[in-house]
Amino acid sequence: MDDYALHAPLIGQQGSRAALNTPVLVLDREVLDRNIATMAALAKARGVTLRPHAKTHKSVAIGRRQIAAGAVGLCCAKLGEAEALAEGGLAGLHITSPVVTPQAIARLVALNAASEGLSVAVDSPDNVAALGHAASGAGQALGVFIDLDPGIHRTGVTSPDAAVGLAKAIAAQSGLKYRGLQYYCGLQQHIEDYAARRAAIEERTAYLSTVVAALTEAGFAPEIVTGGGTGTHAIDLDLGVFTELQVGSYVFMDRQYNDCDLTGDGAAPFETSLFVDASIVSANTPGLSTIDAGFKSLSTDGGSPSIAAGAPADAHFMFMGDEHSALIGAEAQLPIGRRVTLVVPHCDPTVNLYDFYHVIRDNTLIEIWPVSARGRAR
Repeated sequence: MDDYALHAPLIGQQGSRAALNTPVLVLDREVLDRNIATMAALAKARGVTLRPHAKTHKSVAIGRRQIAAGAVGLCCAKLGEAEALAEGGLAGLHITSPVVTPQAIARLVALNAASEGLSVAVDSPDNVAALGHAASGAGQALGVFIDLDPGIHRTGVTSPDAAVGLAKAIAAQSGLKYRGLQYYCGLQQHIEDYAARRAAIEERTAYLSTVVAALTEAGFAPEIVTGGGTGTHAIDLDLGVFTELQVGSYVFMDRQYNDCDLTGDGAAPFETSLFVDASIVSANTPGLSTIDAGFKSLSTDGGSPSIAAGAPADAHFMFMGDEHSALIGAEAQLPIGRRVTLVVPHCDPTVNLYDFYHVIRDNTLIEIWPVSARGRAR
């Protein structure tokens, strides 16, 4: 039985969050909407557009709320994510990773014919040539952004000259439309100290400016400079080089981002909206309780979750395998059946472990939304 069949009868029942089978992915809709509105207002005040990154939520329902709040579209990490969101009627999709294999390029061209405003990142002349060849007879030009390496050597061109060379290659392809420049400083997003994070981003943004200048001088001024993230959004808006932000995790605010001073004054512009609810299933050892959420229920790349409710403040979380974790502490021997609410360590991969969001208001289940692009990694 899937989550919808299991839990749909609880929709609208007062306090029905407590009746959900655990472990379960829980989303507070009012907090989500406040986060969406806050980021939209920040960007609008600076004249910057938003194309939020859907790799965070993988959800048509959340994407619709972001677009309704003013976003011009959504970013997708993979072609499969873009296909899933397009199937849900969303437009203005940008794929932030290169699409290079013949079979994937064929899918991309087909999606471009069906999805308004589609674009993709490119970082090599060979890929530009392959995309141009495939799109040339398709009747609609494919939008492309030059991907600029921020220094981690994952993807992207590695110099201003390479960016100009790629722009020239794009211009030579009738099936492609040059849209601008993409730049995402992923390593800097989770620097916890604001001053250190700002210094790092100022240095990287200075380099970005040299690439923008080189493209402009060569006659390829980027109409759009897209990138940034939740961790650097305030700094990116201050520096004024990006015309579009690809922020993602602000909608949820996981533990990693809650550990960061986002604004330099200790303020928290966004609230945590995403949780995993678990249950105590065993408590036979003094100072230790076992919950029913382990590696299969929470991402592990970002460390441990924090405990939002249901256990003492000093309880220490420890993974205990695929299905279980422990709460350890002097007062952590808790009654079986008790609910424990966890703030996930890293939202993106945690969401990908679940089929549905259980959407609540005042601890009442009000909707169940599918994780539309779950597993769409190709």
